[in-house]
Formats: sequence, structure tokens, C-alpha cells
Amino acid sequence: MNTNQDVYILAIDGPVGSGKGTIGQMIAKHYGWHYLDSGALYRAFSYAADQNGISSVDDQALRELINTLDIMFIPTEDGGAAIQINGEDVTDKVRHEDAGKLASEYAGKPVVREILFDLQKRAARAPGLVADGRDMGSVVFPQADLKIFLTASAKSRAQRRYKQLKLKGFDVNLTRLVEDIELRDQQDATRTHSPLVPAADAIVLDTTSMNIEQVFEKIVSLIDK
Repeated sequence: MNTNQDVYILAIDGPVGSGKGTIGQMIAKHYGWHYLDSGALYRAFSYAADQNGISSVDDQALRELINTLDIMFIPTEDGGAAIQINGEDVTDKVRHEDAGKLASEYAGKPVVREILFDLQKRAARAPGLVADGRDMGSVVFPQADLKIFLTASAKSRAQRRYKQLKLKGFDVNLTRLVEDIELRDQQDATRTHSPLVPAADAIVLDTTSMNIEQVFEKIVSLIDK
């Protein structure tokens, strides 16, 4: 159990397109808890590093970069969050698939995980926190009160992502999305540091045949118990 009894921590991990972001925001809103989108944090940092011409292997430059960045998540009326870097709205750029590939590259570097680790830990504030990402339950919040690992077939996740991006006006190809997701899965699962695997005490939910409401109701029932 979480050692800080004033803060309930729900960790939701899973591969890209598993629905953890949508579910995490719904749960946070339902209970009035704080929300941490660790994937967006990594995307924002990786995007900034790339824009500044900093390689993922340049440890010193990456350490210096974090001191120049003000990364903020601004709640939106639809329950999501706009992402700002030094006052500039980069939400669409950070949410794009290219940014996801960059994040996968940078996130595998020990120095990047070290830089962002403390920022994530500080997100645990009363009355509760929903933290979604790749290693929330296994690394960042091993003391979480409940750990959920969401998964689904690559094809199912690609179809969900395709619909999201099309609604936002992006020109995307479903076949390429499936290929990209399978590649991301392989990279995330086999990286040396913080690989994408369920925590030993996580509850694994395969959402391939579940809709978002069913997943939400299942997790709420687990929390309420």
C-alpha cells in the first residue's frame, strides 16, 4: 500500500493505443484526483531536445536542457490537457506519431529517465493521483495502491489511434500505424532500462473486445473495493 495515506495512487501502464490516457483522465475526473500523463511528459521533453538539435546520447546537453524548459499541462474543457513548452502550445506536435517515435528513442536513455523521474514523483498530491505511462507501477510508483496494465491487440490499438488522429485532421495510414505500433511495442519491451512489462502485482486487462465505458466501470469497481 501507498505509504502516504493521504494520497491514493492509481498506476495505469500499457503500450501505445491501449486507452490508458483516456481512461486515466476519466478516472481522475470521476474521483477529483490529479492526473499525470508521463507519456506526454516524455514526448514534450524529447520534442524539445530534437528541436534544439540535442542527440539522445548527449547526456550533458540533455541535463542542461531540462533547466531551460517550463513544461505545463493545461486542463481543457473536454477533460484532456493542452501541452505547453515555455508558453508555446505544442499539443498537436507532441501528440503526433513522429513525436511518439522520438519519445521511444529518448525514453530508453538512463539520463532522460533520471531527469524526469523526480518531476513525476512530485505529481503525487492529495487527495489522489492517476499516473499513466509505461513504468508507473513498476518503477515510478511501486507503492501504488492499485496497478492496472492495459493491453490490446496491435490492430485494435492502431484502429483506435487512427480514429483519434483522423478526428484531429491528421493524414494517417492504418497499415503504417499497425507497423509503427508493433515496432514501438518491440522497442519498449526490449529496452534495457524500464522495459514495458506489467508490475508483478498489476492487474492485466486486455481491452481488445471492451469499449471505453466497460474499461472505466471495471477499474472503478476495483478502486471502490
